[in-house]
Amino acid sequence: MDYKDREGKLFHNVTGQDKFLDMVYSNVCGRLAMKLLSAPVVSRAVGLFMDTWPSTFMIGRFIRKNHIRMSDYERRKYRSFNDFFTRQVKEGKRPADREPSHLIAPCDGAVTAYPIDLRTKIYLKHSCYTVASMLRDERLAAEYAGGVCIVLRLSVDDYHRYCYVDTAVKGRNHFIPGCLHTVNPAVLDHVNIYKENARSYCILDTKNFGKVVQMEVGAMCVGRIRNYHREAVVRRGQEKGRFEFGGSTVVLFLKRDEVAVDDDILRNSAQGIETKVKLGERIGRAMFP
Repeated sequence: MDYKDREGKLFHNVTGQDKFLDMVYSNVCGRLAMKLLSAPVVSRAVGLFMDTWPSTFMIGRFIRKNHIRMSDYERRKYRSFNDFFTRQVKEGKRPADREPSHLIAPCDGAVTAYPIDLRTKIYLKHSCYTVASMLRDERLAAEYAGGVCIVLRLSVDDYHRYCYVDTAVKGRNHFIPGCLHTVNPAVLDHVNIYKENARSYCILDTKNFGKVVQMEVGAMCVGRIRNYHREAVVRRGQEKGRFEFGGSTVVLFLKRDEVAVDDDILRNSAQGIETKVKLGERIGRAMFP
């Protein structure tokens, strides 16, 4: 999928990895191989390797291949690839917008916004989902009818930590296990990503935007969504957790008449174009601040 930055510059977002995965998923043998690779036991084994010192030898090539600007991050020696992948940005590099009426992006990513109508489906690159199937809770999903769903898709070069979108009372974590597939646009032509992927969500009773569902979605060879808190009082911009190794996704569900999503995001979404944002940037505003 193509994306635009906040200044409106258009980028064509097709990588070598996209082409490779599109080729793999276009034939039966390739899909079978990816199914085996995405099995939980394989995912756990890869995850364990990524926590070891030998995995550090992958870091240099990964930085060069993905053109990661390391000047944004704290300079230190990494103990493993996952230690590098979850690296911390320097202070001031991801400031959270402090205007109470502004909804902030919980992570770096490419954003798409969808109006929620429980009689229809949300389409993501030829795959479709309902809020109920994502949450596995029809009663909770019904509360968000008429609201908006905001999808933030992280790339491998993004900052893989995420924050709370507002000061809130946080409910318990709900974890939904799944068969893991890589979060990549090419894959969505062949598999239903949200029904396949492990995900975790909580309900935030926020100060400015009503009750918000914040969901984190794992990717192939990840399954390790690291959320830090159980029930708690949390702050806008406070780090909520991190994704270990792999592209991942954060999804927000917002109720009717709570948030007006920024015009550029809505305009781009209507054209099938994602909008690139950074953690802490404004992506909407409270309708009745």
